[in-house]
Amino acid sequence: MGILTGCGGWKFRRNFVISFMAGKQTDTEPAKARIAAGAGEMPRVEIDANIARASTLPAAVYSHPAYYELQKESVFARSWQWAGDAARVKAPGHVLPFTLLEGCLDEPLVLVSDEEAELRCLSNVCTHRGALVVEGEGHLKTLRCRYHGRRFAMDGSFASMPEFDGAEGFPSAADDLPRLPLRKWGPLLFTGLDPAISFDEWIGPVEARVGWMPLDEFRRDLNGSREYLINANWALYCDNYLEEFHIPYVHQGLSEQLDYNSYYTEIFPAGSLQMGLAKPGEVVFDLPAGHPDEGKRVAAFYFWLFPNVMLNFYPWGLSLNVVNPLGPGRSRVSFIPYVWRDSLRQKGVGADLHKVEMEDEEVVESVQRGVSSRLYDRGRFSPRREVGTHHFHHLLAHYMNEGRQNGEE
Repeated sequence: MGILTGCGGWKFRRNFVISFMAGKQTDTEPAKARIAAGAGEMPRVEIDANIARASTLPAAVYSHPAYYELQKESVFARSWQWAGDAARVKAPGHVLPFTLLEGCLDEPLVLVSDEEAELRCLSNVCTHRGALVVEGEGHLKTLRCRYHGRRFAMDGSFASMPEFDGAEGFPSAADDLPRLPLRKWGPLLFTGLDPAISFDEWIGPVEARVGWMPLDEFRRDLNGSREYLINANWALYCDNYLEEFHIPYVHQGLSEQLDYNSYYTEIFPAGSLQMGLAKPGEVVFDLPAGHPDEGKRVAAFYFWLFPNVMLNFYPWGLSLNVVNPLGPGRSRVSFIPYVWRDSLRQKGVGADLHKVEMEDEEVVESVQRGVSSRLYDRGRFSPRREVGTHHFHHLLAHYMNEGRQNGEE
């Protein structure tokens, strides 16, 4: 039978849990899932589309490296991601290298404004031997790899290469720098390696609700930006953001401002919206006539876009949150404010976001420790308060299962 290792009133042997109190042997689902993932099996994750019947994601999804590696290619490489500030790269010849989801995808890219000030997002990897092409922000007329001198035009097309006389079939399209889709929305830039859906489908529900705001006038507040390193899986952070349930238990300050009984979530194909309705006397939006929410006391529009982008609109402007995975149990969360009405910055539910983040961090890190337990696997959803979390789990399972299937073909 092998060696049994004691641990309090319980003993563990592989996936068998023996309870001497109960006097019986049981095969635990959490242990079986972990052993399967550890063996490289990564079982399919099924989330019932009916929230009243559905169970949450298996605990192994939040902690096992195999699921994390699967998510890199099946989720993050197939999604739209924030690429920076549109205002930063405007002048002709301006180049700005960056890493897409550093610590996760680690994809070297570069934003390039050509001589006509047309902005593009290109691979920053030389098509000769893989060296980085642009190694710092600046202004250029052509892109030149310093390793062997290969040159590219500002649109990424191959321009020249020394010592290649006699090379057959050269140059070809494979010698151009790959170009990624790049879309500007207000002050934000978004790109993706191979987005599964169009940008318009992804951003459309946000545009329909807040497109009346002068988004191009929003300006980034560099001094107000913050980054938080969290000992938790990126999906757990999203879980917490997406459910309404914890607000009265974790965020006492917000509970005094928001009308919890009127708070609700709407879902759409690639995201969701939490409607933060305020109690009387709080700062709210002055919505235009004909707006879908005209007559409601809207203190905040909380948008989440799959998989890891939050667009939180307040009467003062926008707080962009990006959840950057760093490992199965580690994440970096960026809070990036774009200000519209500075006079309202310290008023309403969007006034003290750091305090709210600290409250969320404590809970999320606690849950990360909990889902690592051998005795926990899956929970259930509140059909009233966890609509957004259920939708996220359904989407995440779909993307992982699709990626897993493609990897087996």
